[in-house]
Amino acid sequence: MSITLEQYEKLNPKCELEIDGKKLIFATPSAFTRWRVESIFTKEPWTIEWLNELSSEDLLLDVGANVGMYTIWAAAIRNCNVVALEPESMNYSILNKNIIQNNLDKLVKAYGIGLSNANEFCVLNMQDMRVGGSNHSAGEALNFNLEPMPVHFQQGCVVFRLDDLIEKKNIPVPSRIKIDVDGFEHKVIEGATQTLQNSNVKSLLIETNTNLQEHKTMIQNLENFGFKYSPDQVSRAVRKSGPFQGVAEYVFRR
Repeated sequence: MSITLEQYEKLNPKCELEIDGKKLIFATPSAFTRWRVESIFTKEPWTIEWLNELSSEDLLLDVGANVGMYTIWAAAIRNCNVVALEPESMNYSILNKNIIQNNLDKLVKAYGIGLSNANEFCVLNMQDMRVGGSNHSAGEALNFNLEPMPVHFQQGCVVFRLDDLIEKKNIPVPSRIKIDVDGFEHKVIEGATQTLQNSNVKSLLIETNTNLQEHKTMIQNLENFGFKYSPDQVSRAVRKSGPFQGVAEYVFRR
């Protein structure tokens, strides 16, 4: 059965969740975005645990926010201010739609940029063209294992060093930082060395690939900045099998 353009324009597929008596609304224009909603409690339960430590006094920097599942959780459930960064254009659009649908524009500001160890115009190499997709890379066409990957499209992209954004007062110093950029997390940390020495930064949650020497060095650098992680927490989070074996969300605290 066909529909008219006018009928199509009125479509607004969405999913709703009720958490702690609060209703969250997520735009789901694709099966993948719906899966993100349906798996929010099971995909990374340790991330939810970490988010639930946030308070209204915190500022969360969500680096690689995708369509904003955790951004919305932090703002709506924890009443936390959030700066969300997402360079991929389709995901950035849905991220903003989720902010609007949950009336969170006073708490959340989203920017269509990425973080790295340099300030530059580059390309975002995309191997997954689905709305809500991930495993993109800024600059180099490498996957989460930092190996060459197939590229279906190169989108224009802008990345910055976090230190420079904060020095120029583009964004405030965050108290909590979440980083999920599909293998390039070490570059984000390399561009944030001054920020991470600020005692106002209390905790980070970073997707870490323990198979990579770059990420092992990143862990050591964070320890040098005074951050510690719990081996027990990492053991619970690490993927034991499958294509992402050895990848885990590390929670670092001062």
